[in-house]
Amino acid sequence: MLITCPSCGFSKEMSAELVPLYNAWVTCPQCHHRFYLCSTDATTNGGNDEGNDEPVLQPAAEVPGSQEEPPKAGFWIRVVATLVDSLLVSLVQLVLAYLLVFVLGLADHATNGDTKELVAGLAWFFSTLIGIVYYVFFTGYCGQTPGKMALRVKVIRTNGEEIGFGRAILREVLGKFISSIVLCLGYIWVAFDAQKQGWHDKIAGTYVIKLL
Repeated sequence: MLITCPSCGFSKEMSAELVPLYNAWVTCPQCHHRFYLCSTDATTNGGNDEGNDEPVLQPAAEVPGSQEEPPKAGFWIRVVATLVDSLLVSLVQLVLAYLLVFVLGLADHATNGDTKELVAGLAWFFSTLIGIVYYVFFTGYCGQTPGKMALRVKVIRTNGEEIGFGRAILREVLGKFISSIVLCLGYIWVAFDAQKQGWHDKIAGTYVIKLL
């Protein structure tokens, strides 16, 4: 059974036993384009090219009336994904802090000066920068930070397209700043919103979905 990406044309032959015989969102392994794979009954469509009665799988754009939205990721699964990411970022920040203390400590000893304020300032700056780069890079590159990969959730645009780096910057920097300034109400909003969107999602025009 051949499945072809409608965006880049990448095709892959799949065993019929491995392909779900129901509608599902899939992601192209080559261009990362998401498209809705829809099954149609070959017996009601004149059969397929091989003349058997197996269902035919094709992109939903070719099948009228099949544009269903993927399930949205709720509040708690996103909290767990955030905790995983926070742990990873904290480990990197801790290693950086130790390196800064070591290097600037040597400089302080060599110059007989006081570098404590410099160490604190640089540690804060680079820690903040690491956090921003981490979330923007992974979200912009594939819509998934390592935490989201582990929980099988993904950030996409509300039209179903990949988020991209420009919108990732808007979401992860400005959007999350606004979500956090009022007692983190923008994050809590996910638990009550019909589309499971936080303020940062609404600002960037994104959803967080569950991957099947």
